[in-house]
Amino acid sequence: MPTGYSRSPKLLKGAFVKLTDEFLVPIPNIIVFQYNPETLTRSLKPSSGTGEGEDSGTKSTAEPFDPNESFDLTLELDATDALEEPESHPVAVIAGVADRISAMEMLLYPTGESMLGNAVSSLLGTESVVPRGSVPVVLFIWGPGLILPVRLTSFSVEHQAFSPILYPTRASVSVSLDVLTDQTFKKLGRKLSASEEIAIVAYQFTRGQREVLALANIANSVESILGMLPF
Repeated sequence: MPTGYSRSPKLLKGAFVKLTDEFLVPIPNIIVFQYNPETLTRSLKPSSGTGEGEDSGTKSTAEPFDPNESFDLTLELDATDALEEPESHPVAVIAGVADRISAMEMLLYPTGESMLGNAVSSLLGTESVVPRGSVPVVLFIWGPGLILPVRLTSFSVEHQAFSPILYPTRASVSVSLDVLTDQTFKKLGRKLSASEEIAIVAYQFTRGQREVLALANIANSVESILGMLPF
């Protein structure tokens, strides 16, 4: 007798979340990955701290800041399924995957003077909170265990198929991300925006999870030691 429960776990999709402070509360622009990348490269390297002010016995281990963390991933975009149901996907019929490409691309642009920013400011009767020259705060979400504020440092796209009016219908987008630590925002020396406060909470949440998992590994270490004993 079927229980109604599936043996297959629900697959979560990764996403970029672009936060904005142009409203009274941050309204996110969520860019959900159409397909999760098959591989994700994560790199850590020590920060640029030199250990100045430390005695000679501790300089080699001095590390005043969290390490620099970065990610590299490639996202595949395809409008084929959407084009099979044109009534339900009018944007895909016109632009293919160009809207998704543009949404990610705009994460690299300053947000102060933009068509969207100016339109919002006009509706509210106020000037944009974010000055030109500042890119948006972006969260990289890879399941509940990895939610980090990032800045896109590299973006490249390969258009692989086109519509009759030459909008891309299939593309491969490669991006590089630098993680922004809580110290990145605290060093700004000014009152933080709501988006920046959210970014700090996200970073500390993910870092806290890593610390808990690292402590959990002690159990594995105990098992390994016991396995080495001659009894």
